[in-house]
Amino acid sequence: MDHDVNSTSDQEVETNDDLSKPSNNSSVHTEDDTVINSPGNKLKIWHEILESIKVSVSGAIFSTWFTQTHLSELKNVGSRYLAEVGCSSSFVRTTLEGRYFGLIQDALNKTLDKECDVLFIVKQQSASQDFSSVPLFQEPEKNEEGILFLISKSNLRKNFTFDNYAVSSTNQMAWAAADAVSKNLGNAYNPLFIWGGVGVGKTHLMHAVGHCALIKNSSSKILSCTGEDFTNDIVEGIRHKNTKNVRNKYRKLDALLVDDIQFIAGKDTVQEEFFHTFNSIVSVGGQIIITSDRPPSEISKLEERLRSRFEAGLIVDIGNPDFELRCAIVQIKAADRGINIPMDLIQLIAGNIDSAREIEGFLTKLSSEVILNKNEISKNLIETILSKKGVLNGDTQIKAQPQEVVAAVSKYYTLGKRSLLGASRARPVARPRQILMYLLRMELALPLEEVGRLVGGRDHTTVIHAVDKITKLASLDVQTRQDIRGIKNIL
Repeated sequence: MDHDVNSTSDQEVETNDDLSKPSNNSSVHTEDDTVINSPGNKLKIWHEILESIKVSVSGAIFSTWFTQTHLSELKNVGSRYLAEVGCSSSFVRTTLEGRYFGLIQDALNKTLDKECDVLFIVKQQSASQDFSSVPLFQEPEKNEEGILFLISKSNLRKNFTFDNYAVSSTNQMAWAAADAVSKNLGNAYNPLFIWGGVGVGKTHLMHAVGHCALIKNSSSKILSCTGEDFTNDIVEGIRHKNTKNVRNKYRKLDALLVDDIQFIAGKDTVQEEFFHTFNSIVSVGGQIIITSDRPPSEISKLEERLRSRFEAGLIVDIGNPDFELRCAIVQIKAADRGINIPMDLIQLIAGNIDSAREIEGFLTKLSSEVILNKNEISKNLIETILSKKGVLNGDTQIKAQPQEVVAAVSKYYTLGKRSLLGASRARPVARPRQILMYLLRMELALPLEEVGRLVGGRDHTTVIHAVDKITKLASLDVQTRQDIRGIKNIL
Protein backbone atom coordinates (compact mmCIF):
# COMPACT_ATOMS: atom_id res chain seq x y z
CA MET A 1 0.00 0.00 0.00
CA ASP A 2 3.01 2.29 0.23
CA HIS A 3 3.41 4.61 -2.67
CA ASP A 4 5.69 7.52 -1.97
CA VAL A 5 4.06 9.85 -4.43
CA ASN A 6 5.92 12.83 -3.07
CA SER A 7 9.24 11.16 -2.68
CA THR A 8 10.49 12.11 -6.13
CA SER A 9 11.48 15.63 -6.92
CA ASP A 10 9.92 17.18 -9.98
CA GLN A 11 13.36 17.87 -11.29
CA GLU A 12 14.50 14.33 -10.72
CA VAL A 13 15.07 12.27 -13.80
CA GLU A 14 14.50 8.57 -13.37
CA THR A 15 15.35 6.04 -16.00
CA ASN A 16 14.01 2.66 -16.90
CA ASP A 17 16.88 0.34 -16.15
CA ASP A 18 16.31 -1.82 -19.20
CA LEU A 19 16.21 1.11 -21.54
CA SER A 20 19.10 2.98 -19.98
CA LYS A 21 21.46 0.06 -20.40
CA PRO A 22 23.33 -0.12 -23.68
CA SER A 23 22.01 -2.80 -25.98
CA ASN A 24 24.27 -5.29 -27.68
CA ASN A 25 24.61 -2.82 -30.50
CA SER A 26 25.31 -0.05 -27.97
CA SER A 27 23.61 3.31 -28.03
CA VAL A 28 25.18 5.16 -30.88
CA HIS A 29 24.33 8.65 -31.93
CA THR A 30 24.37 8.77 -35.69
CA GLU A 31 24.56 11.80 -37.87
CA ASP A 32 20.79 11.52 -38.24
CA ASP A 33 20.37 12.29 -34.56
CA THR A 34 21.33 15.89 -35.18
CA VAL A 35 18.56 16.20 -37.75
CA ILE A 36 15.83 14.38 -35.92
CA ASN A 37 16.59 16.23 -32.69
CA SER A 38 16.28 19.67 -34.16
CA PRO A 39 13.66 21.64 -32.20
CA GLY A 40 11.48 22.06 -35.26
CA ASN A 41 11.53 18.36 -36.10
CA LYS A 42 10.75 17.22 -32.57
CA LEU A 43 7.96 19.78 -32.35
CA LYS A 44 6.45 18.52 -35.59
CA ILE A 45 6.72 14.86 -34.60
CA TRP A 46 5.17 15.39 -31.18
CA HIS A 47 2.44 17.52 -32.73
CA GLU A 48 1.52 14.60 -35.00
CA ILE A 49 1.69 12.16 -32.07
CA LEU A 50 -0.69 14.29 -30.02
CA GLU A 51 -3.06 14.64 -32.95
CA SER A 52 -3.38 10.88 -33.19
CA ILE A 53 -3.73 10.50 -29.41
CA LYS A 54 -6.36 13.21 -29.18
CA VAL A 55 -8.85 11.17 -31.16
CA SER A 56 -8.32 8.16 -28.85
CA VAL A 57 -8.97 9.75 -25.45
CA SER A 58 -11.49 12.17 -24.01
CA GLY A 59 -10.84 15.88 -24.15
CA ALA A 60 -10.48 15.99 -20.37
CA ILE A 61 -7.85 13.24 -20.31
CA PHE A 62 -5.97 14.84 -23.16
CA SER A 63 -5.89 18.28 -21.58
CA THR A 64 -5.06 16.87 -18.14
CA TRP A 65 -2.17 14.59 -19.03
CA PHE A 66 -0.90 14.97 -22.59
CA THR A 67 -0.64 18.75 -22.85
CA GLN A 68 1.99 18.58 -20.11
CA THR A 69 4.38 16.56 -22.26
CA HIS A 70 6.91 17.12 -25.00
CA LEU A 71 9.38 15.11 -27.03
CA SER A 72 12.65 15.71 -25.21
CA GLU A 73 14.97 13.61 -27.36
CA LEU A 74 14.86 11.05 -30.14
CA LYS A 75 17.77 8.66 -30.61
CA ASN A 76 18.71 5.94 -33.04
CA VAL A 77 19.48 2.82 -31.01
CA GLY A 78 20.39 0.02 -33.37
CA SER A 79 17.36 -0.71 -35.50
CA ARG A 80 14.98 1.16 -33.20
CA TYR A 81 14.29 4.63 -31.96
CA LEU A 82 14.44 5.62 -28.32
CA ALA A 83 12.05 8.48 -27.60
CA GLU A 84 12.39 10.43 -24.36
CA VAL A 85 9.06 11.95 -23.40
CA GLY A 86 9.42 14.92 -21.11
CA CYS A 87 6.74 15.28 -18.41
CA SER A 88 6.04 18.35 -16.30
CA SER A 89 6.16 16.42 -13.00
CA SER A 90 6.79 12.98 -11.55
CA PHE A 91 3.05 12.56 -11.05
CA VAL A 92 2.34 13.15 -14.74
CA ARG A 93 5.19 10.80 -15.65
CA THR A 94 3.88 8.02 -13.39
CA THR A 95 0.35 8.34 -14.75
CA LEU A 96 1.41 8.32 -18.40
CA GLU A 97 3.81 5.44 -17.82
CA GLY A 98 1.19 3.40 -16.03
CA ARG A 99 -1.88 4.11 -18.14
CA TYR A 100 -0.93 5.38 -21.56
CA PHE A 101 2.44 3.78 -22.33
CA GLY A 102 1.02 1.53 -25.08
CA LEU A 103 -1.01 4.33 -26.64
CA ILE A 104 2.02 6.62 -26.89
CA GLN A 105 4.32 3.88 -28.15
CA ASP A 106 1.82 2.86 -30.86
CA ALA A 107 1.47 6.46 -31.98
CA LEU A 108 5.26 6.85 -32.15
CA ASN A 109 5.66 3.60 -34.10
CA LYS A 110 3.08 4.68 -36.67
CA THR A 111 4.32 8.26 -37.00
CA LEU A 112 8.01 7.34 -37.25
CA ASP A 113 7.32 4.15 -39.24
CA LYS A 114 9.86 2.37 -37.06
CA GLU A 115 9.76 0.39 -33.82
CA CYS A 116 10.24 2.75 -30.93
CA ASP A 117 11.11 2.39 -27.25
CA VAL A 118 9.73 5.02 -24.90
CA LEU A 119 11.35 6.52 -21.84
CA PHE A 120 9.41 8.92 -19.63
CA ILE A 121 11.43 11.55 -17.81
CA VAL A 122 10.62 14.56 -15.67
CA LYS A 123 11.80 17.55 -17.63
CA GLN A 124 10.38 20.99 -18.27
CA GLN A 125 10.01 21.90 -21.92
CA SER A 126 11.89 24.85 -23.31
CA ALA A 127 10.08 27.85 -24.71
CA SER A 128 10.86 26.72 -28.26
CA GLN A 129 9.03 23.44 -27.59
CA ASP A 130 5.92 25.05 -26.13
CA PHE A 131 3.14 24.57 -28.60
CA SER A 132 0.32 24.45 -26.08
CA SER A 133 -1.08 27.62 -27.56
CA VAL A 134 -1.20 26.09 -31.02
CA PRO A 135 -4.56 24.45 -31.67
CA LEU A 136 -4.33 20.87 -32.89
CA PHE A 137 -7.52 21.20 -34.81
CA GLN A 138 -9.14 24.25 -36.19
CA GLU A 139 -12.57 24.36 -34.62
CA PRO A 140 -15.28 25.77 -36.81
CA GLU A 141 -16.60 29.06 -35.60
CA LYS A 142 -19.87 28.74 -33.81
CA ASN A 143 -22.53 31.14 -32.82
CA GLU A 144 -21.39 31.12 -29.23
CA GLU A 145 -24.03 33.53 -28.01
CA GLY A 146 -26.80 31.47 -29.58
CA ILE A 147 -25.48 28.24 -28.07
CA LEU A 148 -25.22 29.84 -24.64
CA PHE A 149 -28.84 30.97 -24.93
CA LEU A 150 -29.95 27.44 -25.82
CA ILE A 151 -27.90 25.97 -22.98
CA SER A 152 -29.58 28.34 -20.54
CA LYS A 153 -33.02 27.68 -22.03
CA SER A 154 -32.47 23.94 -21.67
CA ASN A 155 -31.52 24.47 -18.03
CA LEU A 156 -28.06 22.98 -18.56
CA ARG A 157 -25.10 23.95 -16.38
CA LYS A 158 -22.71 25.96 -18.53
CA ASN A 159 -19.53 24.23 -17.40
CA PHE A 160 -20.83 20.66 -17.31
CA THR A 161 -19.32 19.47 -20.59
CA PHE A 162 -17.34 16.43 -21.68
CA ASP A 163 -14.25 18.62 -22.09
CA ASN A 164 -13.93 19.25 -18.39
CA TYR A 165 -15.09 15.82 -17.22
CA ALA A 166 -12.13 13.77 -16.02
CA VAL A 167 -12.28 10.01 -16.44
CA SER A 168 -10.72 7.17 -14.46
CA SER A 169 -11.62 3.59 -13.62
CA THR A 170 -14.41 4.67 -11.24
CA ASN A 171 -16.47 6.44 -13.91
CA GLN A 172 -15.09 4.99 -17.13
CA MET A 173 -18.18 2.96 -18.00
CA ALA A 174 -20.64 5.75 -17.24
CA TRP A 175 -18.59 8.17 -19.31
CA ALA A 176 -18.39 5.73 -22.24
CA ALA A 177 -22.15 5.19 -22.11
CA ALA A 178 -22.89 8.91 -22.01
CA ASP A 179 -20.44 9.51 -24.85
CA ALA A 180 -22.22 6.85 -26.93
CA VAL A 181 -25.62 8.40 -26.18
CA SER A 182 -24.38 11.86 -27.15
CA LYS A 183 -23.29 10.49 -30.54
CA ASN A 184 -26.53 8.63 -31.21
CA LEU A 185 -29.31 10.31 -29.28
CA GLY A 186 -32.33 8.08 -28.77
CA ASN A 187 -30.70 4.95 -30.14
CA ALA A 188 -27.59 4.01 -28.18
CA TYR A 189 -28.93 3.40 -24.67
CA ASN A 190 -32.45 4.52 -23.89
CA PRO A 191 -33.03 5.28 -21.11
CA LEU A 192 -29.57 5.79 -19.68
CA PHE A 193 -29.81 5.42 -15.92
CA ILE A 194 -26.79 6.74 -13.97
CA TRP A 195 -26.62 6.19 -10.24
CA GLY A 196 -24.07 6.84 -7.50
CA GLY A 197 -23.31 8.74 -4.32
CA VAL A 198 -23.27 12.46 -3.72
CA GLY A 199 -20.85 14.54 -5.76
CA VAL A 200 -19.47 11.78 -8.00
CA GLY A 201 -20.36 13.53 -11.28
CA LYS A 202 -23.73 12.08 -12.32
CA THR A 203 -25.31 15.43 -13.15
CA HIS A 204 -22.18 16.65 -14.91
CA LEU A 205 -22.22 13.65 -17.22
CA MET A 206 -25.92 13.99 -17.98
CA HIS A 207 -25.60 17.69 -18.80
CA ALA A 208 -22.57 16.97 -20.99
CA VAL A 209 -24.81 14.87 -23.23
CA GLY A 210 -27.22 17.79 -23.45
CA HIS A 211 -24.41 20.16 -24.44
CA CYS A 212 -23.21 17.80 -27.11
CA ALA A 213 -26.71 17.36 -28.55
CA LEU A 214 -27.29 21.12 -28.74
CA ILE A 215 -23.96 21.78 -30.42
CA LYS A 216 -24.71 19.10 -33.02
CA ASN A 217 -28.24 20.27 -33.62
CA SER A 218 -29.26 23.63 -32.20
CA SER A 219 -32.91 22.94 -33.02
CA SER A 220 -33.01 19.98 -30.60
CA LYS A 221 -35.54 20.36 -27.82
CA ILE A 222 -33.70 19.42 -24.67
CA LEU A 223 -34.69 20.01 -21.07
CA SER A 224 -32.90 19.26 -17.85
CA CYS A 225 -34.82 19.19 -14.59
CA THR A 226 -34.81 17.50 -11.23
CA GLY A 227 -37.37 15.04 -9.94
CA GLU A 228 -38.46 17.82 -7.59
CA ASP A 229 -38.89 20.31 -10.49
CA PHE A 230 -41.05 17.79 -12.35
CA THR A 231 -43.14 17.17 -9.24
CA ASN A 232 -43.61 20.89 -8.60
CA ASP A 233 -44.68 21.49 -12.22
CA ILE A 234 -47.31 18.77 -11.98
CA VAL A 235 -48.61 20.18 -8.70
CA GLU A 236 -48.75 23.71 -10.14
CA GLY A 237 -50.50 22.38 -13.25
CA ILE A 238 -53.16 20.72 -11.14
CA ARG A 239 -53.54 23.80 -8.96
CA HIS A 240 -53.98 26.18 -11.90
CA LYS A 241 -55.93 23.72 -14.06
CA ASN A 242 -53.34 23.83 -16.85
CA THR A 243 -51.85 20.33 -16.79
CA LYS A 244 -52.10 20.36 -20.58
CA ASN A 245 -49.41 23.03 -20.69
CA VAL A 246 -47.21 21.00 -18.37
CA ARG A 247 -47.62 17.95 -20.59
CA ASN A 248 -46.75 19.98 -23.67
CA LYS A 249 -43.62 21.20 -21.90
CA TYR A 250 -42.32 17.70 -21.23
CA ARG A 251 -43.82 15.34 -23.79
CA LYS A 252 -42.58 17.00 -26.98
CA LEU A 253 -38.89 16.96 -26.14
CA ASP A 254 -36.06 15.35 -28.06
CA ALA A 255 -34.27 14.63 -24.80
CA LEU A 256 -35.40 14.81 -21.19
CA LEU A 257 -32.69 14.78 -18.51
CA VAL A 258 -33.97 14.15 -15.00
CA ASP A 259 -31.78 14.46 -11.91
CA ASP A 260 -32.65 12.62 -8.67
CA ILE A 261 -35.54 10.60 -10.07
CA GLN A 262 -35.95 8.91 -6.67
CA PHE A 263 -37.77 12.07 -5.55
CA ILE A 264 -40.93 11.12 -7.48
CA ALA A 265 -41.21 7.71 -5.77
CA GLY A 266 -44.33 7.35 -3.66
CA LYS A 267 -46.16 10.20 -5.44
CA ASP A 268 -48.88 8.43 -7.43
CA THR A 269 -50.04 11.23 -9.75
CA VAL A 270 -46.51 12.40 -10.45
CA GLN A 271 -45.38 8.87 -11.25
CA GLU A 272 -48.32 8.39 -13.62
CA GLU A 273 -47.51 11.64 -15.44
CA PHE A 274 -43.85 10.67 -15.68
CA PHE A 275 -44.78 7.24 -17.03
CA HIS A 276 -46.78 8.79 -19.87
CA THR A 277 -44.11 11.45 -20.45
CA PHE A 278 -41.49 8.71 -20.69
CA ASN A 279 -43.55 6.73 -23.21
CA SER A 280 -44.39 9.82 -25.25
CA ILE A 281 -40.75 10.84 -25.68
CA VAL A 282 -39.32 7.38 -26.29
CA SER A 283 -42.06 6.40 -28.76
CA VAL A 284 -40.91 9.09 -31.20
CA GLY A 285 -37.19 8.37 -30.79
CA GLY A 286 -36.44 10.84 -28.02
CA GLN A 287 -33.82 10.24 -25.34
CA ILE A 288 -34.31 9.85 -21.60
CA ILE A 289 -31.39 10.19 -19.17
CA ILE A 290 -31.98 9.72 -15.46
CA THR A 291 -29.79 10.00 -12.39
CA SER A 292 -30.43 8.65 -8.94
CA ASP A 293 -28.62 7.96 -5.69
CA ARG A 294 -29.49 4.26 -6.03
CA PRO A 295 -30.38 1.75 -8.76
CA PRO A 296 -34.06 1.33 -9.79
CA SER A 297 -34.35 -1.95 -7.89
CA GLU A 298 -33.57 -0.15 -4.60
CA ILE A 299 -35.88 2.85 -5.00
CA SER A 300 -38.72 2.16 -2.62
CA LYS A 301 -42.30 3.06 -3.56
CA LEU A 302 -41.35 3.29 -7.23
CA GLU A 303 -44.15 1.96 -9.43
CA GLU A 304 -43.31 -1.38 -11.02
CA ARG A 305 -44.06 -0.14 -14.54
CA LEU A 306 -41.58 2.72 -14.10
CA ARG A 307 -38.99 0.40 -12.61
CA SER A 308 -39.44 -1.85 -15.63
CA ARG A 309 -38.97 1.07 -18.03
CA PHE A 310 -35.82 2.21 -16.25
CA GLU A 311 -34.34 -1.27 -16.24
CA ALA A 312 -35.03 -1.72 -19.95
CA GLY A 313 -32.17 0.63 -20.82
CA LEU A 314 -28.60 0.77 -19.55
CA ILE A 315 -27.94 1.17 -15.83
CA VAL A 316 -24.45 2.32 -14.90
CA ASP A 317 -23.00 3.41 -11.60
CA ILE A 318 -20.26 5.86 -10.70
CA GLY A 319 -18.02 5.09 -7.73
CA ASN A 320 -16.21 7.53 -5.51
CA PRO A 321 -13.34 9.16 -7.42
CA ASP A 322 -9.92 7.63 -6.84
CA PHE A 323 -6.87 9.71 -5.99
CA GLU A 324 -5.73 10.22 -9.58
CA LEU A 325 -9.21 11.28 -10.68
CA ARG A 326 -9.46 13.73 -7.79
CA CYS A 327 -6.13 15.24 -8.84
CA ALA A 328 -7.47 15.68 -12.37
CA ILE A 329 -10.70 17.21 -11.02
CA VAL A 330 -8.69 19.70 -8.94
CA GLN A 331 -6.63 20.62 -12.01
CA ILE A 332 -9.68 21.10 -14.23
CA LYS A 333 -11.72 23.09 -11.72
CA ALA A 334 -8.73 25.22 -10.73
CA ALA A 335 -8.08 25.99 -14.40
CA ASP A 336 -11.77 27.01 -14.77
CA ARG A 337 -11.19 29.57 -12.02
CA GLY A 338 -7.92 30.76 -13.49
CA ILE A 339 -5.97 29.47 -10.48
CA ASN A 340 -2.57 27.91 -10.97
CA ILE A 341 -1.86 25.31 -8.30
CA PRO A 342 1.47 23.41 -8.23
CA MET A 343 1.19 19.64 -8.54
CA ASP A 344 2.39 18.91 -5.00
CA LEU A 345 -0.41 21.10 -3.62
CA ILE A 346 -2.94 19.51 -5.97
CA GLN A 347 -1.97 16.16 -4.46
CA LEU A 348 -2.34 17.63 -0.97
CA ILE A 349 -5.91 18.71 -1.77
CA ALA A 350 -6.84 15.45 -3.52
CA GLY A 351 -5.35 13.42 -0.68
CA ASN A 352 -7.62 15.07 1.86
CA ILE A 353 -10.93 15.55 0.02
CA ASP A 354 -12.93 12.62 -1.31
CA SER A 355 -15.77 14.06 -3.35
CA ALA A 356 -15.82 16.22 -6.46
CA ARG A 357 -18.43 18.49 -4.89
CA GLU A 358 -16.25 19.07 -1.83
CA ILE A 359 -13.34 19.85 -4.14
CA GLU A 360 -15.56 22.45 -5.81
CA GLY A 361 -16.34 24.01 -2.45
CA PHE A 362 -12.72 23.96 -1.38
CA LEU A 363 -11.59 25.70 -4.58
CA THR A 364 -14.29 28.34 -4.15
CA LYS A 365 -12.88 29.10 -0.72
CA LEU A 366 -9.31 29.04 -2.03
CA SER A 367 -10.26 31.31 -4.91
CA SER A 368 -11.79 33.85 -2.57
CA GLU A 369 -8.65 33.80 -0.39
CA VAL A 370 -6.50 34.43 -3.45
CA ILE A 371 -8.67 37.02 -5.22
CA LEU A 372 -10.40 38.84 -2.39
CA ASN A 373 -7.86 38.56 0.40
CA LYS A 374 -4.80 38.72 -1.89
CA ASN A 375 -3.26 35.60 -0.33
CA GLU A 376 -0.75 33.59 -2.33
CA ILE A 377 -1.37 29.92 -2.88
CA SER A 378 0.91 28.05 -0.52
CA LYS A 379 1.01 24.86 1.46
CA ASN A 380 0.21 26.78 4.63
CA LEU A 381 -2.86 28.42 3.08
CA ILE A 382 -4.20 25.12 1.78
CA GLU A 383 -3.57 23.33 5.07
CA THR A 384 -5.32 26.16 6.93
CA ILE A 385 -8.44 25.82 4.76
CA LEU A 386 -8.35 22.04 5.05
CA SER A 387 -8.01 22.30 8.82
CA LYS A 388 -11.07 24.57 8.98
CA LYS A 389 -12.99 21.92 7.07
CA GLY A 390 -11.71 19.37 9.56
CA VAL A 391 -10.39 17.03 6.90
CA LEU A 392 -6.61 17.53 7.07
CA ASN A 393 -4.90 14.17 7.44
CA GLY A 394 -8.30 12.58 7.95
CA ASP A 395 -8.42 14.25 11.36
CA THR A 396 -11.87 13.14 12.36
CA GLN A 397 -11.53 11.70 15.84
CA ILE A 398 -12.43 8.03 16.01
CA LYS A 399 -14.30 6.33 18.80
CA ALA A 400 -13.35 2.69 18.96
CA GLN A 401 -11.90 0.04 21.20
CA PRO A 402 -8.19 -0.85 20.73
CA GLN A 403 -9.01 -4.29 19.38
CA GLU A 404 -11.36 -2.72 16.81
CA VAL A 405 -8.49 -0.54 15.60
CA VAL A 406 -6.25 -3.60 15.32
CA ALA A 407 -8.98 -5.37 13.32
CA ALA A 408 -9.48 -2.35 11.04
CA VAL A 409 -5.76 -2.07 10.24
CA SER A 410 -5.61 -5.82 9.64
CA LYS A 411 -8.60 -5.62 7.29
CA TYR A 412 -7.40 -2.52 5.42
CA TYR A 413 -4.02 -4.03 4.63
CA THR A 414 -5.34 -7.60 4.26
CA LEU A 415 -2.85 -8.71 6.87
CA GLY A 416 -3.46 -11.43 9.43
CA LYS A 417 -3.31 -10.22 13.03
CA ARG A 418 -0.51 -12.65 13.74
CA SER A 419 1.64 -11.03 11.07
CA LEU A 420 0.57 -7.50 12.00
CA LEU A 421 1.51 -7.99 15.65
CA GLY A 422 4.42 -10.32 14.94
CA ALA A 423 8.19 -9.82 14.68
CA SER A 424 8.67 -9.37 10.92
CA ARG A 425 10.41 -6.13 9.96
CA ALA A 426 9.54 -6.40 6.26
CA ARG A 427 8.15 -3.10 5.03
CA PRO A 428 4.74 -4.48 3.91
CA VAL A 429 4.18 -5.46 7.54
CA ALA A 430 6.24 -2.88 9.41
CA ARG A 431 4.50 0.20 7.95
CA PRO A 432 0.95 -0.99 8.77
CA ARG A 433 2.21 -1.84 12.26
CA GLN A 434 3.60 1.68 12.66
CA ILE A 435 0.26 3.14 11.52
CA LEU A 436 -1.50 0.91 14.04
CA MET A 437 0.71 2.26 16.83
CA TYR A 438 0.12 5.82 15.57
CA LEU A 439 -3.66 5.38 15.66
CA LEU A 440 -3.66 3.76 19.10
CA ARG A 441 -1.49 6.52 20.51
CA MET A 442 -2.85 9.59 18.70
CA GLU A 443 -6.51 8.69 18.26
CA LEU A 444 -7.23 6.68 21.42
CA ALA A 445 -4.61 8.51 23.53
CA LEU A 446 -3.37 5.26 25.04
CA PRO A 447 -0.15 5.30 27.13
CA LEU A 448 3.02 4.32 25.29
CA GLU A 449 3.41 1.16 27.37
CA GLU A 450 -0.17 0.10 26.65
CA VAL A 451 0.31 0.63 22.91
CA GLY A 452 3.48 -1.45 23.05
CA ARG A 453 1.68 -4.22 24.93
CA LEU A 454 -1.19 -4.29 22.43
CA VAL A 455 1.17 -4.41 19.45
CA GLY A 456 3.06 -7.57 20.26
CA GLY A 457 4.76 -6.51 23.49
CA ARG A 458 6.99 -3.80 22.08
CA ASP A 459 9.19 -1.36 23.99
CA HIS A 460 7.90 2.18 24.48
CA THR A 461 10.83 3.58 22.44
CA THR A 462 9.62 1.55 19.47
CA VAL A 463 6.18 3.13 19.86
CA ILE A 464 7.69 6.64 20.04
CA HIS A 465 9.68 5.98 16.86
CA ALA A 466 6.59 4.67 15.04
CA VAL A 467 4.41 7.60 16.08
CA ASP A 468 7.07 10.13 15.07
CA LYS A 469 7.58 8.37 11.75
CA ILE A 470 3.90 8.30 10.80
CA THR A 471 3.29 11.86 12.06
CA LYS A 472 6.01 13.07 9.71
CA LEU A 473 4.79 10.93 6.79
CA ALA A 474 1.19 12.06 7.26
CA SER A 475 2.25 15.64 6.68
CA LEU A 476 4.30 14.83 3.59
CA ASP A 477 2.98 11.73 1.90
CA VAL A 478 -0.42 11.54 0.19
CA GLN A 479 -0.61 7.74 0.36
CA THR A 480 -0.07 7.68 4.11
CA ARG A 481 -2.92 10.18 4.58
CA GLN A 482 -5.07 8.07 2.28
CA ASP A 483 -4.30 4.95 4.33
CA ILE A 484 -5.15 6.63 7.63
CA ARG A 485 -8.43 7.95 6.21
CA GLY A 486 -9.25 4.53 4.77
CA ILE A 487 -8.73 2.82 8.13
CA LYS A 488 -10.84 5.43 9.91
CA ASN A 489 -13.61 4.89 7.40
CA ILE A 490 -13.69 1.21 8.35
CA LEU A 491 -14.13 2.05 12.04
